[in-house]
Amino acid sequence: MPRVARSETHGHGAGRPAYPRRLFLGAAGLAVGALAGCATDGDRAAAPTSGPEGATTQPTTPSPTTTRTAQQGGATARPGILATTGPDIVHGPRTREEVALTFHGQGPAGLTHGVLEECAKSGAVVTVFAVGTWLAGDPALGRAVVKAGHELGNHTWSHQQMRQLGAAVADHEVARGAQALRAAVGTSGWWFRPSGTQRSTARIRTAAALSGYNRCVSYDVDPEDYLDPGAELVRTRTRRAVRAGSVVSLHLGHPGTVEALPGILADLSSMGLRPVSLSTLVRD
Repeated sequence: MPRVARSETHGHGAGRPAYPRRLFLGAAGLAVGALAGCATDGDRAAAPTSGPEGATTQPTTPSPTTTRTAQQGGATARPGILATTGPDIVHGPRTREEVALTFHGQGPAGLTHGVLEECAKSGAVVTVFAVGTWLAGDPALGRAVVKAGHELGNHTWSHQQMRQLGAAVADHEVARGAQALRAAVGTSGWWFRPSGTQRSTARIRTAAALSGYNRCVSYDVDPEDYLDPGAELVRTRTRRAVRAGSVVSLHLGHPGTVEALPGILADLSSMGLRPVSLSTLVRD
């Protein structure tokens, strides 16, 4: 069991156990997300500076520290991370030369395979937060992601503006997204990223916890690829903002992102940064 210390509150009660000291946290943001993507200017201003038969199960991680399964939902907590809710994961440790490239998962299958092909060329490992409707429409895509050695997380069932949802609908969005993951790959995964916002709220965190997700995932690098600014801008914005421990927000389904990816991966290599899964980035 990792050592615990006094927690950051960020909407939770004081005295809640903190997470391992090498896991760095962010606060909740302020505004509703844009429909086309998952961040808004208000969110960014608030950001800190710093199975079923045939399904493929997600890879496990080493060091099987004793963990606790959430009371509802069935997702198992990550080894080395306490099974309690807490502030969003914004980035990982700045002390290791690793970054997490995370993709909001929806869009044409061909573009998803394009991302997987580029990752395979460089040996990069990424995390895809799958939208449930996308995954349910083509579960083979989820299996392809996992078979290639990448990680799947939950990005809600239908990508609604989660800050605008009542508790019952928010709960349903997370739970049905988890169900889509289990149907496709046999597990609901370890991670949840809310849709329509860069930051979670107390209501969103409660919905996530009810489905077994003990942390919500944000990011500290956003090249706004979902606005289709062109591959060169996506690459340049990522290169300027990324550093050790960063969590980068990218999107499947946008040709400019696939086009930018080889350059992004080359830049990371030249900077001595290794693209790893989110679970690897925040390991204890």
